[in-house]
Amino acid sequence: MKPHRHALRALAVSTVLALGAVAAPLATAAPHPAVHAATHSAHSTHSAPDASALRAAISGLPDQDATAALVRVGGTSGSWHGVAGVRDLRTGAKALENARFRAGSTTKVVTAAVVLRLAADGRVDLDAPVQEYLPDLFAPNAGAFPDPISVRRLLNHTSGLKPGTSWGADFEEAYSHRFETLTPRQVVAGSVAAGRAHAPGTVQEYLGINYTLLGLLVEKVTGRPFAAGAERLVLRPAGMRHTYFPGTDPRIRGPHNRGYQLSGGKLLDVTEWNQYDRLAGGDMISTTADLERLITSLFRGRIVPQPQLREMFTVPAGIEGATMSAGLQRFTSDDGKVVWLKTGSRYGYNSVVGATRDLSRTLVYSVNSTDAKGEDMNAVAQRIVLATLKNLD
Repeated sequence: MKPHRHALRALAVSTVLALGAVAAPLATAAPHPAVHAATHSAHSTHSAPDASALRAAISGLPDQDATAALVRVGGTSGSWHGVAGVRDLRTGAKALENARFRAGSTTKVVTAAVVLRLAADGRVDLDAPVQEYLPDLFAPNAGAFPDPISVRRLLNHTSGLKPGTSWGADFEEAYSHRFETLTPRQVVAGSVAAGRAHAPGTVQEYLGINYTLLGLLVEKVTGRPFAAGAERLVLRPAGMRHTYFPGTDPRIRGPHNRGYQLSGGKLLDVTEWNQYDRLAGGDMISTTADLERLITSLFRGRIVPQPQLREMFTVPAGIEGATMSAGLQRFTSDDGKVVWLKTGSRYGYNSVVGATRDLSRTLVYSVNSTDAKGEDMNAVAQRIVLATLKNLD
C-alpha cells in the first residue's frame, strides 16, 4: 500500500504557490450549476478563508475528475463549508452536505489516538515490542524478525514490515472480490510470512500493515472489538456521532453520495464494498463535520493528554526523508508554515483532514473522485487545497 501520493504532492506544491454496478458513460450528468456554501467570520488576527476561491474550486461538478465534493475550512479566523455535484449519477440529485463517506486512511488518525489514549492510561507501552502483545501472530516466522518492533515504530511507519495479504494490486481484481471478507489477521499473516523489508527504525515507509497490527493490539489490550475501543476512547469524546466502523457490511448506512471509479472508459458504482481487511487502517465511515470535530478536539488536547499528544507532532529523527508522525504527516512551506494532515483514499472517495498546530486554519474534504487511487492528484482536490492555503498567515 502506497501513501496517497497525489494529495501529498499537491499539498507540497500548494504551499509554494500559496505564499450491482451501474455502468455510466463519463458524461452521464451535466455539471450541477449550484455550489451550496456558507461562510462564518470571527474576530482574529489571522486572514479568513477565501470564500470566492473555495466556491470556484468545487464549481462545475460533476466532471471527468469527480462527481461530488464536500469541503469544510475552519479556524480561528472564520469558517467556510460547501458542497457541489450530485448524489447519484442516475438521478442527478444534488449532493448531500451531511453525507457519510469512506474515510480511507484518515482512519489512522483515530487509531493513533486510541493507542495513545491507552498509553496515557498505562495499558500500552509505546517502547514495548508488538511481538510481546501479539506473539501468536509472529510465531509462524519469528526467526525473520530478530529485532523487536516497538509500538511507536508501528505508529510512525518505521517498523520495517512488508505489506500484508490483499485482494489484488489493481482495481479490476479488487472489484471482483468486493463482497468477500478478508480478515485483519489474514492480512498480518501474509506480512509475517514475507519477512521484514528493513531493520526497525532505519526507514520510514508508509504501509497499512502497521495500523492493521495496531488495531489487533487494541483488541488484545482491551478485550473488545477495535470499533468498540475507538467509539469509547475517541469517537464519543470528540462528538463524532455520525462516524462508525462497518465491519463486513458493504453498505454505507445513512445519507451518502455514491462513489464511482473509472474503468474501461465507464464509471462503475463502487459505493458498496466490504473493506473489513482495512479496519484500523482505513475502514471508517465518517462525515466532514465529524472529521473537523476530530482534528480540533485532538489538537486542543481533549482526546489525548499532552504528554502522549506530542507523538502526533514528532517525526522520527535520523531517518532520511521522514515526514510522518503518529497518525499524521508534516508539511512545511518554503516560508516555514507547517500543516499537519492525513489523506485517505478508497475507490470512489478521496479525503483529507488537517490543520495548523494552532488551529488557525483547518481543512476537511471528501471528493468523490473518479480515480481515487490514481497516481496523479485529483484536480478538484488540488483546487480545494490551493484555495485553502491561498491566504494562510
